[in-house]
Amino acid sequence: MITGGGTGIGAAAARRFAAEGAHVAVVGRRAEPLDEVSEAIGALPVIADAADASGAASAMDAVLDRFGRLDVLVANAGGNGFASVGATDDEAWESAMRANLTTAFVTARAALPALRESSGQIVVVSSLAGLFAGPSVAGYTVGKHALIGLTRTLARDYGRDGVRVNAVCPGWVQTPMADAEMDQFAEEAGITGGREAAYARVTADVPLGRAARPEEIAAIVRFLGSGESSYMTGAVLVADGGAHIVDVPTLAFDHAGM
Repeated sequence: MITGGGTGIGAAAARRFAAEGAHVAVVGRRAEPLDEVSEAIGALPVIADAADASGAASAMDAVLDRFGRLDVLVANAGGNGFASVGATDDEAWESAMRANLTTAFVTARAALPALRESSGQIVVVSSLAGLFAGPSVAGYTVGKHALIGLTRTLARDYGRDGVRVNAVCPGWVQTPMADAEMDQFAEEAGITGGREAAYARVTADVPLGRAARPEEIAAIVRFLGSGESSYMTGAVLVADGGAHIVDVPTLAFDHAGM
């Protein structure tokens, strides 16, 4: 079961699991992208709000009714929270927490009985923003940081039940959400060349020099949601093209061509 399964990393993960023979359910609030993914790979589309207890319960019911069990939950839904603390009102804060943290918490809670029965896995999709802070993304950053804590507490509490919980922290990934950010960045910064030039700008200091494809992150999600990672729990895998190893104070030397 993959939340936020209609687009981006969630859709790519759905395709990857299905290609390897898994029965997949994609969960989201919008029918059109869910139907598109489902028609392409034969997945079960479930329209539900992953942050709502009744929605998460209905999603679980749909999965168990169709497949009889749940082996893997991919807590991928997220978004919102793109402003500084001073520019974030209560409504925006609650929206960011709901989108980035409550979705994973509520869905994991609903899935735990089935996962304990199957000795299953939870894969939490956090972000590089779960480890570092970017400019004016307070709600998103705090929510993604909290997902690391949720991953670790789930792993600690349910490891003896055979449930493994791990997280992946992607950097820039070419998803619809990131595409929209690049379009806005290109326009506001006056970058010629549009979206692709904006991606090149934001990854200029990344060792691999590019954004990830959703399929590359999906491969990591699949690994964490399989027996190949059988002795991993509470782990955080970073997939950012090497961005997190860059020593920020020395970037000036690169920019000066030294």
